Amino acid sequence: MTEPQGALLVGSVNYDDAEKTMRTASAVLGGRLRRIPDGEVGKRFHWIMFQPDVLGQAEGIERVGDEPRWRRDVDARPLRIADGVDAATLQLPPLGYASAAEDSYEIFRRLRDEGAIAEGIRFQVSLPSPVAVISSYFSSDDRAAIDPIYTAAMRRELDRILAAIPHDDLAIQWDVASELGIIERASGYGRTMESWWPGDPFDGLVERLAALVDAVPAGVEVGVHLCYGDAGEKHFIEPKDTATLVRFANAVITASARELTWLHLPVPIDRDDPAYFAPLTDLTETAELYLGLVHREDGVEGARRRIAAASAVVTRFGVATECGIGRAPAGTTEGILATHAEVASAW
Repeated sequence: MTEPQGALLVGSVNYDDAEKTMRTASAVLGGRLRRIPDGEVGKRFHWIMFQPDVLGQAEGIERVGDEPRWRRDVDARPLRIADGVDAATLQLPPLGYASAAEDSYEIFRRLRDEGAIAEGIRFQVSLPSPVAVISSYFSSDDRAAIDPIYTAAMRRELDRILAAIPHDDLAIQWDVASELGIIERASGYGRTMESWWPGDPFDGLVERLAALVDAVPAGVEVGVHLCYGDAGEKHFIEPKDTATLVRFANAVITASARELTWLHLPVPIDRDDPAYFAPLTDLTETAELYLGLVHREDGVEGARRRIAAASAVVTRFGVATECGIGRAPAGTTEGILATHAEVASAW
């Protein structure tokens, strides 16, 4: 059986502050990590769910429904463009990702100066694809109208991060979930997940994600986290195998002008059979491949079963969870990190 090399923290971690996240991750995982995120603390705890609160501040964008839908201190009501408003005139506020990255990078740098984080480890910033926010919180014709506006706002967030953080310290991860739902025509948020642009939905998704990859300049690492959703720790559809993931990843790698530094693919908890992993034989090689086969429910024993199944198909990969662990039950975080450490070797 292959011993996986290295570990990836997908993004969110169930701690209250960035310093605890980074200190703990470094202490538990040590040389297994090439990059450390801030844990997506605060309002980012539930991935993109804070974005309606941000976008709802823009003149010309309204919340749908009279009563807030609270998720802790975040109102998750969807959005609409107000009647009579030309989307091209919308002025979106800063989305919050750049300011969070700037604040957390200062903590990262201080911890590195103290020796709590090793030299050579990069600071990881995870950003959602615009497709995720647009498809989750806008409906009907509003999606096509807001698409270029929100995409430009996300690009401004990226540009601000690139300006604030030294490139040799930085790693950008694009979080890609809704795209898989659109490809699979899955049911999400009570409706079939669909595209809003003309032509083949798959081609449009590839074009959009390749453009995001290429927006990260040489010298900055870039990774892609592919996901089948994580609402209540459940996928919006259970993949039959890795074939769709491989097809999409290969198309994006081919369409991108720059090389992908790492690729992360999910592994459902009940898939410890080689058939799930078999399509990986056709996966275009990337510098680092991570398989999300660590699950809190069955820990080391379950991870090793899935490692054995994956090893029958691929011989070089690292480990991760399927998605972030920001919504994992309280008190389980260090055990999840320890599972990564036990089943993977250092780089």
